[in-house]
Amino acid sequence: MPDRPLWTSAEIVAATGGTLSGAAFETRGITYNSREIVPGDLFLALKGARDGHDFAAAAFAAGAAGAITEHPVEGGPSVVVADTLRALEALGMAARDRTKARRGAVTGSVGKTSVTQAIKAGLDLAGPSHASIKSYNNHIGVPLTLSRMPRMTERAVFEIGMNAPGEIAPLSKMVRPHAACVTTVGPVHIEAFADGEAGVAAEKASIFEGLVEDGVAVFNADVAFAAVLDAGARRAGARIATFGSAAGCDARLIDFQPHDTGARVRAELFGRTIEFELAQSGYHWGLNSLCVLLMLDALDVPLETGLAALSEFQPLAGRGQTLTVHAPGGDFTLIDESYNANPLSMAAGFRSLGARPLPATGGRRVVVLTDMLELGDQSEALHEGLSGPIEAAGLDLVHAAGPEMKRLYDDLPGSRQGLWRETAAELAAEAAMLVGKGDIVMVKGSNGSKASLIAKALAALGSPSSSDAPRAER
Repeated sequence: MPDRPLWTSAEIVAATGGTLSGAAFETRGITYNSREIVPGDLFLALKGARDGHDFAAAAFAAGAAGAITEHPVEGGPSVVVADTLRALEALGMAARDRTKARRGAVTGSVGKTSVTQAIKAGLDLAGPSHASIKSYNNHIGVPLTLSRMPRMTERAVFEIGMNAPGEIAPLSKMVRPHAACVTTVGPVHIEAFADGEAGVAAEKASIFEGLVEDGVAVFNADVAFAAVLDAGARRAGARIATFGSAAGCDARLIDFQPHDTGARVRAELFGRTIEFELAQSGYHWGLNSLCVLLMLDALDVPLETGLAALSEFQPLAGRGQTLTVHAPGGDFTLIDESYNANPLSMAAGFRSLGARPLPATGGRRVVVLTDMLELGDQSEALHEGLSGPIEAAGLDLVHAAGPEMKRLYDDLPGSRQGLWRETAAELAAEAAMLVGKGDIVMVKGSNGSKASLIAKALAALGSPSSSDAPRAER
């Protein structure tokens, strides 16, 4: 792309309706965290638990070229606005409108970050692209990602999340996607919905409200509430593209064969039989890959480009990275799924672990679990309900931490019970007791229940093999 500024102060004034205080400036990036400032950035003084205005001086000292503030500040020039969050939203929509980029939006109870990044991999191969980073999917992350979109972007994809009803539609309307997808629907954040999973489905379907005219609605036809998603797409006047395992889906999964370095997928795409390789071996990546291909098709990315991207797409931190740990007691395989968890992803992880072949020299399939959060009054039943998928997957041993996982632990037969501790930190302190030579160990739990402490402790038992490229089991 040409070396042009991301924003000039004049453009910021025009987009936000603010007033320039100080000298004119140009910026190359934008952030609201003064510790992340790169010289030439625009600093956004948001008000939250702490007032961003208190950090403006530090931002300028770190090299900020300018700021958006609600009053003049010392240290450098700023565009003064009535409300910095509203200004960020306005800047994001101005960035959207000044490009000709085709835009995609992704939501879902499981897999939205991974699917977003897999779509990005395809967009990157197709031309100048832009995408959400990390899990920037809320009322700050979405407009921030929009505002960072370069002028010459041809395609972009945005992750949209929620914690409560009414959050997704406004963000989708901000993005105005040409294609939007729902990866799946499950019992996640259900404590915020009086009607439980049905309410979650309706909230996810609201992503279609933001679609441009003749936009494409992509969704998982296998989920129990597919009819809710279909109704939402039809209300939005969208063209519908479905993925699933049943006849009649636009992208139909026929076969998924995991192997040592990923999986081989056989599918039908718009009536055409295709076979392709994935770098992921988790079973749910069969459907995830079809979601990605439908989204890329809607964003005018050739099929061959999408398949090439999927064949090389690598795992994200805490979402299935696989490594061999050379521990004093013998090598074992660690699958780090510590970033997040819910009943759907737990079951998928168990199935994938159960399908992995053990070394000829022996070993066990072991899971280390921490509490799933935000499940409301269904938490007890949903934790206890994990025993069925564990049994079906044929897993050998279960270690657990947390009061909710104690419910599952107590429901397991004694032969599967490993260690249980009150907290992840306590279990992490006994990492050496959790594994043995030849074991394949998956660590999974909600981010808030600190499963990552256990994954880090297990990795620290030895030096990961430098020749092991991370692979996904998510």
